Amino acid sequence: MNHASASSAARSAQNSTALRILARLGFAVNGLVHILIGSLAIGIAIDGGGTDADQSGAFRQLASTPGGVFLLWSVVIGMFALGLWLLISAFLMKGGDSKRRWARRAAEAAKGLTYLALGSSAIPFALGGSSDSSSSTSSLSAKLMENPVGLVVLGIAGVAVVGVGAYFIYKGVTKKFTEVISLPREPLRKTVLGLGISGYVAKGIAIGIAGVLVVAAAITHDPSKSSGLDGALTSLIGLPFGVALLIVIAIGLMGYGVYCFVRARFARL
Repeated sequence: MNHASASSAARSAQNSTALRILARLGFAVNGLVHILIGSLAIGIAIDGGGTDADQSGAFRQLASTPGGVFLLWSVVIGMFALGLWLLISAFLMKGGDSKRRWARRAAEAAKGLTYLALGSSAIPFALGGSSDSSSSTSSLSAKLMENPVGLVVLGIAGVAVVGVGAYFIYKGVTKKFTEVISLPREPLRKTVLGLGISGYVAKGIAIGIAGVLVVAAAITHDPSKSSGLDGALTSLIGLPFGVALLIVIAIGLMGYGVYCFVRARFARL
């Protein structure tokens, strides 16, 4: 298949009504996952730990509820559709100078792969199994620490995660997220903006803390410190005012989840 044929096929897929509907479903189920993670984080703040406040914990909670299997398969289908739509959009992206266009393509492709990974991580739960993302993260960190090159890779990965967290905060503070949605009229407009700002900032802080823990694991050669989002949120408990900060971040994550539902309706697809 030549480039013209591939572009035509990709554009047909992008314009598919079914794919657009399923991509919007992806935003909605992403919102559901963030609301669950936020509620689990509040549980950690109240009980002092014991619950995974990450996507594994959210999927585990869904699996234990009536109709949870249906919701989990909705997560899988929605995440896959949204990831595919973003990958297609990255491939078809035009405009701007070459370097900026390729940078934007890389960013969209990275987001697409992230949603595909999230969809894949929900499959074991939908099939009746389970998984632990925190343990998986620690296990991967331990393998990377087996040689000096792996330590460097782990440190770079940690810095990159901190960068992603910083970008989320920047995107929230500057309201750049409004570039990908069609803002509704007042009074809903202010509500959407408030949810977006607080949600992006809260998620950015949580991701940034997770990145710092990865860097700390590389520096101290302690893979247990690299435990993903759950470890990042749990680590706040031991800090001064950490419980209050954890609750604020949890509420922000839940707000981001509600924003994702709004985005499912108003996203520019």
